[in-house]
Amino acid sequence: MAGILAWVAQSGVVQGVIIGATLAFLSAILIMNAVIRAVTTTANGWSVIRACGRPENGVLVRAACAKALPAVNVFEEAAYFTATTDGSGQILSGAHAYNLRFPAGGLPPHDAFWSLTVTDVVGYMVSSPMERSSFDDRSDLAKNADGSVDIYLQHDAPAGREQNWLPIPSGRFKLMLRVYLPSAEILNGTYRIPPVARAR
Repeated sequence: MAGILAWVAQSGVVQGVIIGATLAFLSAILIMNAVIRAVTTTANGWSVIRACGRPENGVLVRAACAKALPAVNVFEEAAYFTATTDGSGQILSGAHAYNLRFPAGGLPPHDAFWSLTVTDVVGYMVSSPMERSSFDDRSDLAKNADGSVDIYLQHDAPAGREQNWLPIPSGRFKLMLRVYLPSAEILNGTYRIPPVARAR
C-alpha cells in the first residue's frame, strides 16, 4: 500500500489529472457565475432570474440556475427576488436599521401568496427572539395613515413598531421575496419592489 501511495505522489500523470480536474471545476464555477450575471435583472437592489426552470434552456443556463436557485419553479409559477444590498448599493448588515416601505396598494401582486424572509448570506433561516423570520400576505401588518406599509428590518425591536418588525442578524444577511403565481405586473416587469432604505 505504501508503495502505491508513493507512486501516486510521484506520478506526473496522477498529478496532471488532479490539477486538470481542479482547473476544470474552477472554470465551471466561473462560467456559471458569468451566466448567472447575464440572466439576472436588478432593480432597486432586488435581483431576479426570470429564465430558470424552462425546458428550452441550454445546459449552461440549467447549471447556473441549479447553482443559484436549486429546485426553482418557472417564473410564471413563482418569482424569487433577492437583496443583499440596500437601495444605495451598500451591503445589508445588522449593524444598521432598515425600512422597506410599500406604497398604498403596492404589496407584491399575486394570485396565490407572497412571503418576505430574512436569511444569512448562504440562504439559511436565522433565529430571532420573536421566532419570526418572515412576513407574508397573511401577516397582520399595520398600515400608515396613507395606506402604505413599513417593514422595519433591524436587530433590536423598534419601540412601538414591533408589529411590523422583522428581526435581522447582527452580521450580514439576505432578503428573499417570493411571489407565488405572480400577477401580470410582475411578469411584464412593470412592478418594482421598493428599495431597502437605511434608517437615518
